[in-house]
Amino acid sequence: MALERLILDMSEMSFPERVITLRKQKGWTQQQLADEVGVRVLQIRRYESGASQPTLDAIRRLALALGVTTDELIFDKYERGPDEELRLQFEAITRFTPEEKKVAKAVLESLILKHDANRFSAAG
Repeated sequence: MALERLILDMSEMSFPERVITLRKQKGWTQQQLADEVGVRVLQIRRYESGASQPTLDAIRRLALALGVTTDELIFDKYERGPDEELRLQFEAITRFTPEEKKVAKAVLESLILKHDANRFSAAG
């Protein structure tokens, strides 16, 4: 429950705040995190202050060191993935056979194309 609460609280944080929170949750100093990630402590300070943005490789190493996914490190709770209304349906699809997944994917692609076509024709 505590970890779930932390993730919920993190959803409203900026990237630097997430790094600080996760580092402190592990009880690490900035130097310890830098050692785990393989960067200089000055770089961790820059990430935590918002003065510098990490490379993709650094984000991957930060996520691994901090024990979270890159999505949890970067995105807000509702910024990535299906909304709550569709989450159960998408979870059910993961249990489909490969052929059923192919059909579901085709249906979704058709709906997305139709939606985009309607949106573009209304804008034009």
